[in-house]
Amino acid sequence: MGRYDFRPLRVHRTASQLFASERIKSVPPWHEVIGTVPPAQTLVRSQPLQHQEKRRRPKARKPSKLYQPQRVVYEEDTLRREFYADHPWELARPRVVLENDGKDAERRDWSLISQPDRPVDGESVVQRQMFLMHGNPEIGQIPDPNMTPAKAYDQARKELYEFRLQQDIERRVAKEEAMATGAYFGKSTLQIGMEIEDKIFEQWKAWAVREATKMQHRDAAVYTTPDGSNTLEEPEFDAAASEIADSIPAQGQTTLGGAAFRP
Repeated sequence: MGRYDFRPLRVHRTASQLFASERIKSVPPWHEVIGTVPPAQTLVRSQPLQHQEKRRRPKARKPSKLYQPQRVVYEEDTLRREFYADHPWELARPRVVLENDGKDAERRDWSLISQPDRPVDGESVVQRQMFLMHGNPEIGQIPDPNMTPAKAYDQARKELYEFRLQQDIERRVAKEEAMATGAYFGKSTLQIGMEIEDKIFEQWKAWAVREATKMQHRDAAVYTTPDGSNTLEEPEFDAAASEIADSIPAQGQTTLGGAAFRP
């Protein structure tokens, strides 16, 4: 057979022969499909289309990564990175993990950031920004020629802020109405977090008081006499100085033992 294996090209004929000779009881599920759409007859690998124009010298050697797939880059990816870099906590919000099919323009009108069948999140800001920059030919929306990506981003995120503010107001009003009718709500996440913070602060405060007391006792022990008093009275000091006066060398003399003492 050489370096090429032609058996995959004859798989439909082989299956038909096996079924005709009753070697197999039924044809495989793919038998009819392979007969309708047979595999390619050519084994020559064609050169893929180049997505990026690259100039190279005529005598330069052929690139080794000629058949490597090109990197797929979408404009929305850049907009998403910019938005989530400025709003990292948006990633903590619950979201539905479903891929877009690329047909949002056919079912949704991104002239408004809020859509009836999906929550407003970072992806809404991205789609709204794309709409402001490029418009929507499906509905005859022509983009503003003076609309830059920065202006579109500012307008889209401001619409997001206004929508979130409206949601907060609606939640507060609904809570007040419920409380007015006798409903009871537990502690909010902010109150729970403040209580935990206060508890940790009180623990640190008790530890700091203990450490400060230890330091005070340690410093006091350095300047305390064996009997527990901190200083000597004046008569006691004179008596102690007279006892060791003979062992103190005069000026110009060397010490013959004992400790130097300065009254």
